[in-house]
Amino acid sequence: MRSEFTKPVITGRLWVAACGLAVVIASVTPALYGQQDKHASLTAPESRRPAPAFELISEDGKKMHLADYRGKVVLLNFWATDCGGCVLEIPSFIEFQKNYREKGFVAVGVAMDISYDGLKNANEAWAKVRPFMATKGINYRIAMGDDAISKTYALNAYPATYLIDKSGRVAVAYVGVVVDKDNVETNIKGLLSER
Repeated sequence: MRSEFTKPVITGRLWVAACGLAVVIASVTPALYGQQDKHASLTAPESRRPAPAFELISEDGKKMHLADYRGKVVLLNFWATDCGGCVLEIPSFIEFQKNYREKGFVAVGVAMDISYDGLKNANEAWAKVRPFMATKGINYRIAMGDDAISKTYALNAYPATYLIDKSGRVAVAYVGVVVDKDNVETNIKGLLSER
């Protein structure tokens, strides 16, 4: 007869399966949690730091500098074509570019495909990025990232998105998938209203 205090014993294969399931849950939970409601508030203007400068080559072969956008609110997004979370964000950025470009906003994407996919060079990366841009209907400039910008921005996860104010200072940083589109839009509007 089994008393109410007797616990079932887990042995053999069942134990291995239970341990395996625990490992899977433990490893998946942070990824799911990381994709929950990404919410951030604007940093107070006096506490903002200058966004690191860069010079990259854009899809049209021209040099692109962050300073080119001084006086505008910039959404700077580091992404890769094979990064699932990165791809999820792009429709929102397309919409922001469409809705706010006439109001002093610009979205800028930096494709990190060389390092993300272990590609040999920019030509190999552009062979992936250009068709991707056409398929997704990306309406903002894309530049090809390199190791230098990765180090400059201390990138250790993708996507990474920064909202930069009109003076070229980082006002908000989102690392991971930005699920809360409304929060990003609220912050864009707040930055656009600043003098």
